[in-house]
Order: sequence, then C-alpha cells, then structure tokens
Amino acid sequence: MTFFGFFFIFLGLIAFIISSIGLLRMPDLYTRIHAGAKSPTMATILIIIGGIFLEPAWTPKLILLAVFVLATNPLSSSVIARASHKVNTPYINTNDIDELKNFKEEKK
Repeated sequence: MTFFGFFFIFLGLIAFIISSIGLLRMPDLYTRIHAGAKSPTMATILIIIGGIFLEPAWTPKLILLAVFVLATNPLSSSVIARASHKVNTPYINTNDIDELKNFKEEKK
C-alpha cells in the first residue's frame, strides 16, 4: 500500500510541475486560467488518493477534501475568467469567437 501511496503522490507532483510549466508558457490570461485550474485539480486529487493509500484512517476526511477541491477549483477559475472578460482583458488570438460579447452589450 505504501508503494501505491507514494506512486500517486509522485504522479500528483508531476502534474503540478506540468501545470507550472503551462502557466509560464501560455500566452494570455485565459489560457493560463486553463493551465492553472485543470491540472492542479487533478494533481491535488492524485495526492489525496496517495494520502488515502498511506493513511487509510483519514479516508473520510480526504474524500471530503477531494469533493471540496473538485467543487471550488473550477468555480474559482470560471469566476476569474468572467471578471477578466468583464474588464476587457485582451485576447492574444483575435480570431476567437467571443460568445459573451452579445451578452455584455445587452446588459448595458
């Protein structure tokens, strides 16, 4: 069981490293939000799974923590993206379709 615990923790560490590289390499805020929300969520879940293998007595608390992480990380990244769009943070690729443009114009 210890092997599996450390294996999942190692996988989580690798996912965090890949995420940090993605944060450095992505060109604008919107793509950085993707790199800063999706893979850290997965990395955190992998580390929690590793913790469950290492300390089975903590399983209910760690599952509750995993549910909390799965609920808050995507929500916070969505709120950050919405707020940055609202203050007109520029896109790098101007050929993208802005699906919120009409919604923002209707609210004015």
